[in-house]
Amino acid sequence: MSEPDLTDLRDRAERGDSTAVDELIEHAIERGDLTELRRIAQSGNPTATDELIQLAAEQGNLEELRRLSDAGNATAADQLIELATEQGDMDELRRLADRGNTTAAEQLLELTTE
Repeated sequence: MSEPDLTDLRDRAERGDSTAVDELIEHAIERGDLTELRRIAQSGNPTATDELIQLAAEQGNLEELRRLSDAGNATAADQLIELATEQGDMDELRRLADRGNTTAAEQLLELTTE
């Protein structure tokens, strides 16, 4: 997709064209574009948020998952815990546990007793 086409699609999406929003989301997924998905998600689009979480998890992007988790997204928190556990990231699990996340506390305990 050319830059002018993408600009036109964004303009249509901003005017409320749901088909354009869906196309932007699909295009962002295909390109692995977290920035585009984040922009759409910040406008309140739950599909973009879900896709952003999935793509961030696939890319191993702890920072993006942390940002979403810290903003209160439970799905992002779950993905962050899963990724931190896979990577043995005790600091991240401890940070989440200290914030009251019981799943992170359980994973931390499990990893420290192995």
